[in-house]
Amino acid sequence: MNDKPIIVAPSVLSCDFTKIGKECLRMERAGADWLHLDIMDGHFVTNLSFGPEIVDAIARIAHVPLDTHLMVECPDHFFPAYLPASTSIKIHVETKIDVGATLKMIRDNGAECGLALNPGTAFEQVEPFLDQIDQLLVMTVNPGFGGQAFLPETMNHVRKAAAFRVKHRLDFHIQVDGGINAETAAIAREAGANILVAGTSIFRASDSAKAITNLRGT
Repeated sequence: MNDKPIIVAPSVLSCDFTKIGKECLRMERAGADWLHLDIMDGHFVTNLSFGPEIVDAIARIAHVPLDTHLMVECPDHFFPAYLPASTSIKIHVETKIDVGATLKMIRDNGAECGLALNPGTAFEQVEPFLDQIDQLLVMTVNPGFGGQAFLPETMNHVRKAAAFRVKHRLDFHIQVDGGINAETAAIAREAGANILVAGTSIFRASDSAKAITNLRGT
């Protein structure tokens, strides 16, 4: 189990984009702690999403932190465009950049820094950086598209992260993203995750506030 507070971060990628501002405020009223923003470049993943102009627009109306996830080939080049709007910025360990240097630059520019790990990537690839991050994002689907089914085997990454954190007396958050609903959120919380990113299960719920409450397990 996890002794950190549970944070629910609806993924804006699942909103109705014809009224994105209203959708973000609807999530706040429903009890969202953060808003999660997936940035896709069509190269690192095969989909495209939105860019810094949308993030800046959301920042002008949002009252909760913005959690930006860069699924891009060159996050070291692009991350400044998402500041100061973003409270936290996550990059992927799979990118061909200097990961440690980029994490430091993100933090030096005033944002919390995080590292994301895809389902098929060995946990050992993030280990050298776990003492440099605020958050570890464990992808529980293969990144690129919303609405995918949760991959139970990714809980091995979560459990390893939780054990590593205890062993080395670290304090990073563990986040999960992909196929998160009331049932899978319970599995993730039990494994050690405390930040829950969910899209479809919140935005398309008949009662989004109840959906968020169910993700918390309360």
